[in-house]
Amino acid sequence: MQQACPLCRAPLSPGPEKVYEEATRRYMVVHQMVERGYASWSALPPSAQQGIDAAVAGWRAAADEGFVLAQHLLGNVYLAGQCVKQNSDEACHWYKKAAEQGNADSQYHLGTLLQTARGAAQGNSEAAHWMRKSAEQGHAVAQKNLGLFYEEGLGVPQNEEAAHWFKKAAEQGNASGQLSMGWLLETGRGIPQSHTEAVKMYKKAANQGDAEAQSLLAQMYTNGSGVVQSDVKAAQWYKKAADQGHAQAQFNLAVLCVHGRGVAQSIVEAALWYKKAADQGCVDAQRELGLCFAMGDGVAQSDSKAACWYRKAADQGDAQAQCLLGKACIDGRGVGQSNAAEAAQWFKKAASQGDREAQGVLGNLYSDGCGVAQSDVEAVRWYRKAARDGCAVSQANLANRLMTGRGVAQSAAKAAEWFEKAADQGHVGAQFNLGTLFVQGQGVAQSDVEAATWFRKAADQGHQVAQRNLGIFYASGRGVAKSEVQAARWLRKAADQGCAQAQFLLRGLKDSGRGVAQNSAEAAKR
Repeated sequence: MQQACPLCRAPLSPGPEKVYEEATRRYMVVHQMVERGYASWSALPPSAQQGIDAAVAGWRAAADEGFVLAQHLLGNVYLAGQCVKQNSDEACHWYKKAAEQGNADSQYHLGTLLQTARGAAQGNSEAAHWMRKSAEQGHAVAQKNLGLFYEEGLGVPQNEEAAHWFKKAAEQGNASGQLSMGWLLETGRGIPQSHTEAVKMYKKAANQGDAEAQSLLAQMYTNGSGVVQSDVKAAQWYKKAADQGHAQAQFNLAVLCVHGRGVAQSIVEAALWYKKAADQGCVDAQRELGLCFAMGDGVAQSDSKAACWYRKAADQGDAQAQCLLGKACIDGRGVGQSNAAEAAQWFKKAASQGDREAQGVLGNLYSDGCGVAQSDVEAVRWYRKAARDGCAVSQANLANRLMTGRGVAQSAAKAAEWFEKAADQGHVGAQFNLGTLFVQGQGVAQSDVEAATWFRKAADQGHQVAQRNLGIFYASGRGVAKSEVQAARWLRKAADQGCAQAQFLLRGLKDSGRGVAQNSAEAAKR
């Protein structure tokens, strides 16, 4: 029964709560029509549109009278653009009215909108203010977000207060809060590091279906951090996250498939997961998928598809992919004709990121004038960058330049230093050249013993001339104890590779019956 004025008996207007309820009833009538397929929100029949217009008008009337539920609902409506044209400013307006009345949901939504819609400093400060009010009322998502504000220093000081709010959200079962708390525990940011406690938090979030937590939990099992190492459990959790479309988990699962860790080894399965991750822009997956196509591993071999995926990863700045694409351009594989100029550009991109392989190749390109203007100075510059980063090939190339003085002041002493660095890494050419410098006393003190040592290292790797030289050293006892048996042994190795001088010297030993008859016995002693 409608209430009336006690004095004049005129009908009284219904209160804001009644107006809100009637407006909501009108909305639900149309909502049910849409749910049952009788209409769609994008094309409502006139009668349904009238019902929605009346509902919005009713909510606004109730909101204007200060009814907090109507104010919050209007914020939702304008934010989503349902029943009205989407309008973030209107959403903020109504959320703020409800927030000022203490509505925790509106405080949270207002904080979120202010953070994303306004200038950084002022917007973040005001956003943090409202997020805190909501968090203090126990709003779990607001607590998690306020933790993020403190972690990143958005509108508040960047400090350990982040852990306080993450923990509150986590204790309410908020998966995102559990994930964030796990990350702090794993990294020790603002709180004592504990991989065991991090795993507990990740598990709670992972069991709620949080894909990021599932992926991080899998990583903990992979590394044996906070748990007993288990590739099987790692694969299981990666699979859960991968099935939800988590790109990094898809990539990591592919890697396990390649090596058969925790799952049956399958290059085909790996390629499928690489493809899923690559389609989402995972740069590592794009590069690895390119390699799969180049090698025909798990997929039909295709140079063009390999180059396509290299290019996607290279465009995202992946140095390895830039090198691979550069090589494809040099060879003309999958990219049409060979294009040295384009190759040089990709090698430059990778080299500028500090990729030592690219720096070494770029040195070669400048040395040969391939795709770039020939420049010995530039060649040396790039060889030096790669050499300093430990690239043995570039160390040997730089040493050769120092010996000849091409693009750099000639210095046998500095050449010897770089030859030795490369030789220590097993570079066979550098080992032979260093041996030669010791023979000649160039850049180093002359030493037949040192020369023999380095010739042996190179000879053991099959260097033909080093084998010949070592044979000659044994024949004359130069730098080593004289042994015609060992002389014959090393000369034979060089001769078998076609060394004419070794063949001649070996024939001389055979003709005189020296070193050959005792070869087997003495070799056995060694």
